Amino acid sequence: MKIIDTHCDVLLKLQTAKRGIMYDREPLSFKSSKQLNSNLYRLKKGGVVAQFFAIFIHPDVPSDEKWQHALEQIDLFYSEILGKNPEMKHIKQWEDFDCLADGEIGAVLTLEGADAFGNDLVKLRHLYRLGVLSIGLTWNNANLCADGAEEPRGGGLTLLGKEVVKLNNENRVFTDVSHSTVKGFWDIIELADYPIASHSNTRAICDHPRNLYDDQIKSMFQNNGLVHIVFWPPFIKGDLEKTTIADLIKHIDHLCSLGGVSRIGFGSDFDGITSFTEGLENASHYQNLIDELLNYYSENEVKGFAYQNFLDHRPQ
Repeated sequence: MKIIDTHCDVLLKLQTAKRGIMYDREPLSFKSSKQLNSNLYRLKKGGVVAQFFAIFIHPDVPSDEKWQHALEQIDLFYSEILGKNPEMKHIKQWEDFDCLADGEIGAVLTLEGADAFGNDLVKLRHLYRLGVLSIGLTWNNANLCADGAEEPRGGGLTLLGKEVVKLNNENRVFTDVSHSTVKGFWDIIELADYPIASHSNTRAICDHPRNLYDDQIKSMFQNNGLVHIVFWPPFIKGDLEKTTIADLIKHIDHLCSLGGVSRIGFGSDFDGITSFTEGLENASHYQNLIDELLNYYSENEVKGFAYQNFLDHRPQ
């Protein structure tokens, strides 16, 4: 079955390797490097037909270097993912999904945290032009747009952050709530035309700051939003003990109980996570999840989770 995955951190790993910081100071190959959970071989084997690639700048990077780090990751997206692999097709506008041929994989560029552009909206407009189609205002820390999910202050959006959401609306770009505080979430819901949780689970099943409360989930569904589940064990069970696909499906069950059967998707967070759900250790194992889901849901419902819900509710 086809898969659309709305979050991975391949670009960060490619950049870290190119800078000689990890992986024995050897560059990684997107085509086949085993260090990449979502390399091209594994995407193909797992049936992934569209992969979202996040630009992520670690908060330890000095402020005056963040834009350069973002440009390096974008360059790797163009050179190493698109440039060397003709089956990877850049999705620069939502209609491009409809033009993918058999054997092609759509590649979508996203931004995880507004740190990359600071308060410079010219840089933000450049990101739109380069094809960024989804923007999360924060990671876990605070920046000039908002507080992140683990910032103790727990603040919402700044005036700058609200302006960014409005610009996302004008450019038909998702505003991603996955790393938002509770207050920031409600600020986004009030403003965003295209809300998404690209990689979040349910707080009723696992009480973690990165997961969503029931009232947040219901509001997402009522406001044309999508909630894509994430595969990292601490967001599934709250610990690093053995986590199974059955544990992950509990979150899908809960989302469905809240009225989300047509608004659920997958956002693995592969290459950004350090432990794995048993049977979902990399993108090549995606069909294990599909097979298990088919034991509980109809084929049409599972197709919805896997790809069709996203296609039906992408920005128009």
